[in-house]
Amino acid sequence: MWVIFLLLGSAAAAAAEPHTFHGEKVFRVIPKNEEEVEFIKSLASNTEIDFWFPDSVTQIRPSLHVDFRVEFHQVLDVQSLLAQKGMKYEVLINNLELALEKEFDNNARAIGHNYEKYNNWDTIAAWTASIAAENPDLVSRSQIGTTYEGRPMYLLKVGKSGSSKNAVFMDCGFHAREWISPAFCQWFVKEAVNKYGTDNEITSLLNNLDFYILPVVNIDGYVYTWTNNRMWRKTRSKNANSNCIGTDPNRNFDAGWCTVGASNNPCSDTYCGSVPESEKETKALADFIRSKKSTIKAYLTIHSYSQMLLFPYSYKSSLTKDHAELNSISKAAVNQLASLYNTKYTYGSGAATIYLAAGGSDDWAYDLGVKYSFTFELRDTGRYGFALPESQIKATCEETFLAVKYIANHVLNNPY
Repeated sequence: MWVIFLLLGSAAAAAAEPHTFHGEKVFRVIPKNEEEVEFIKSLASNTEIDFWFPDSVTQIRPSLHVDFRVEFHQVLDVQSLLAQKGMKYEVLINNLELALEKEFDNNARAIGHNYEKYNNWDTIAAWTASIAAENPDLVSRSQIGTTYEGRPMYLLKVGKSGSSKNAVFMDCGFHAREWISPAFCQWFVKEAVNKYGTDNEITSLLNNLDFYILPVVNIDGYVYTWTNNRMWRKTRSKNANSNCIGTDPNRNFDAGWCTVGASNNPCSDTYCGSVPESEKETKALADFIRSKKSTIKAYLTIHSYSQMLLFPYSYKSSLTKDHAELNSISKAAVNQLASLYNTKYTYGSGAATIYLAAGGSDDWAYDLGVKYSFTFELRDTGRYGFALPESQIKATCEETFLAVKYIANHVLNNPY
């Protein structure tokens, strides 16, 4: 065991000020054995490390690469300690502030909504109203709840109006800093609307299926990433007996809740919440899916990053009864995705492919009876991480659309 002495920065004093990331670095290390895993855990317990992959220190294991952000005042200490231990490391991002500045393209930002730029919440909310108003035969908007801070949770239903149909539910923006995720939900709606009537495949899907699209789940957190801290992950709810804010919404579902890969510490980025569905956002989502349980046949949740297509289970290592079919769908879907830009995805059950993590929405949906339940982890594999430039939005969304379309066709052709 190592004793590490580092000065902790006074984060609380600057809490009211927007966080800047000047000089902050993102490191990648690959622990070779349990001794090096324990070293990283020791490092994390004595420094303010923000884990990008995996989500928390508890999920680190030998041979799994670990990406983490270090604040400027601790960068030299961390580098020195890694060197003392003889651990090789790679600096993925040398100055996070510069990377975040480059996240936005250099062209003048147009007023209003743009599918190839990151849109703030007010712009997205206005877009949900306009896309529905402009396409009344294909798109309708409803409100399924409100967030902790009182913002309306808008849901879009996309499909040709008509008799009751089976449905696909897709959500984006669970984790606030994963900006490419809401960008995809918006792109999907655009493509569906624009190609209806001209693309036979899309026309068939919208004639025979409904698509429920929740563009941003964690709206409060998303707003906070625009105003205060670009790297915020959780919700913005207050926690009893703690000054730490927020719950990880993707650890807040009743699927092995808070058993593995989640924390009962409110200060942790993977805090599971006080009880399952403690968050207004997760409760609203779950209530809606429960209310439509008879027709929702697929659940797709869009995250970033690491280029993976995952399916249940993540909260336990045992395979689902539908493992062979879900694995086959995933293999074909990632092949479709790669056909456009040769972007390579890995796929498999969450527990086997990355790590055990309880309380996820995909496992919950599957256990509820939604057989076709998948989690996408979009671009990239760490070069930019959560700071994916706007220049990659179009390609990311185009290729992901192919995979989602494949899954939707499978749902249509394999009713249950």
